[in-house]
Amino acid sequence: MPTPASGTPPRALRWAVAGSVIVMIAAGGLFYYASQLAAAKRKAHGTEITVTIHPHSCEPDALTVPAGFNSFRIINASERAVEWEILDGVLVVEERENIAPGLSQVINATLAPGDYAITCGLLSNPRGTLHVTPTAASEASANARPTMVAFVGPLSEFRVYLSQQGSALTRAVDALSQAISAGDLEQAQALYTPAREAYQRLAPAAQRLAELDNAINASADYFEKREQDPGFTGFHRLEYGLFDQRSTQGLAPIVQQLQANSLLLKQQLLAQSLPPEQLVSIVARTLHNLADNRANSGEEERYSHIDLNGFAANLEAAHKVVDLLRPLLLKKNADLLHTIDGASSALDAELNGLKTPQGYRTYDTVSAPQRQQISNKAKVMADALDGIDPALGLSGL
Repeated sequence: MPTPASGTPPRALRWAVAGSVIVMIAAGGLFYYASQLAAAKRKAHGTEITVTIHPHSCEPDALTVPAGFNSFRIINASERAVEWEILDGVLVVEERENIAPGLSQVINATLAPGDYAITCGLLSNPRGTLHVTPTAASEASANARPTMVAFVGPLSEFRVYLSQQGSALTRAVDALSQAISAGDLEQAQALYTPAREAYQRLAPAAQRLAELDNAINASADYFEKREQDPGFTGFHRLEYGLFDQRSTQGLAPIVQQLQANSLLLKQQLLAQSLPPEQLVSIVARTLHNLADNRANSGEEERYSHIDLNGFAANLEAAHKVVDLLRPLLLKKNADLLHTIDGASSALDAELNGLKTPQGYRTYDTVSAPQRQQISNKAKVMADALDGIDPALGLSGL
């Protein structure tokens, strides 16, 4: 049988190389588009407001800004990872999580006139204040809201999604509780993953409820005595016991409280109204946090290393929101929808490439370059999602 000449690659190999080049060019185009969009936004909106987080306070702890787009650079001058939030009552308006010691993160927020609270590092620290003054542009924007009729269907369907995922969370936590009560460590470790996945599908919406989300999801870094702090409860306290201490001892009251809080979370999510301009922003915020912090650090699931499961669950929530708004986007900006779908497929492919027949790899086996690829692709998608509200006439509300 004749064989190919040694200097001529087989046709299949040539096609494979050509396909890889096309994929790389497409990915590069998406990243360039997102980078240009972010750069244009920074240029258009000017200077940043600097807030420095100290161990027990933030400086300044009282801010006054005009309504509309504002950019805050949060500098962590403490010795542990911190988060910074803008709160409207119990609801989170904007946030950045896991800002590493000595580093900074930028929060961009479009704010309506009014008075807000700001968190200052540890959950036990006093909160600061943020006063937002009205402007001519904010008053004009308030008088020019688009008709809400087009958003009734997507918002109603998202409530159904929250109800379904809330029920899935309570069932998963109930099963986890039974394993812990029985003292079955291996079964409890196995059931921790589906419970976390159920929560992460709700996380974009749950993170609007500051106090309840902290009770369910706060990491040890946000408490004075870290893992030994009595205020450290919720999922990560269970994770610490099951995977670091490798014991169910003392976890029964923790998981029982998590059961109660999971049920309360479902109830409060359904009780809270979600304005149409926040439907996209909550999932975009989660992906920005994934890109800026969670992907590279691996600190979110530091004891169990099931970070990839959480990332995939977050992406499922983003898929749901995009699909709900797909008919509107097809009419208003089909090119943007194409960009979002491309970015979503790229992030999906990156995560799926880290699957094994047994499920996602543990994050401690994911290399630094692979983590950076996840971060890059999450950022491209988050930046693309940021374009939805302007496309639908919801920006600046």
